[in-house]
Amino acid sequence: MQRLRFKRYIITGLLTFMPLWVTWLVFKFILGVLAELGAPLVSALLGTLGVVAPQTANQLSQSWETYVLALLLTLAALYMIGFLANRVIGQRLLLGFDTLLQRIPLVQTIYGGTKKLMAVLQNKPSGVQRVVLVDFPRKGMKVVGFVTRVMIEEGTGREMAAVYIPTTPNPTGGYLEVVPVNELTPTDWTMDQAMAFIISGGAVAPDTLPASAASLQTDPSENRA
Repeated sequence: MQRLRFKRYIITGLLTFMPLWVTWLVFKFILGVLAELGAPLVSALLGTLGVVAPQTANQLSQSWETYVLALLLTLAALYMIGFLANRVIGQRLLLGFDTLLQRIPLVQTIYGGTKKLMAVLQNKPSGVQRVVLVDFPRKGMKVVGFVTRVMIEEGTGREMAAVYIPTTPNPTGGYLEVVPVNELTPTDWTMDQAMAFIISGGAVAPDTLPASAASLQTDPSENRA
């Protein structure tokens, strides 16, 4: 009896802890990236401070303090970039920065492609739903994908969609597939619903799942047989 109670408590504790753990992993990844961006600036500031106040610089050189400073500096920099992006002068500066990066071949490809992806995901597409279901990695298995572009296939004239398929629970990595538009299963999910579904491993999801055209055409009597 005590053994069963012990197992039940352990399982209950694990199920209670798992959402917190997944949330922590996602935030740890995001915060780590932000802190890494601000690390060079913190090193430069500590080096300058070491000349004026070496004791203070030594106290702030602790690993966790450096991490917090780098994170705060990155957040402050992102706030300033967002503030400037909403001002005329800031828009001109960003336009000049974009023009400069476009002159560097390899950097222009990476920066331009990432910027276009962010712009595409923020704007609602015309003619095709943004959030779709795709057969992956084989037919009969579905994954959530985001349509980023629709193209026309030469020779056949078919509409082909470029679909980004994020991974769980970290949606920053994923796959890119080119799928015929008529093989996509459209959904009425918002980006927030889709991201919650992906990050939570399917635990946070709408009550209904859209059916593909192929499954709708299947005779229910065949399944019973």
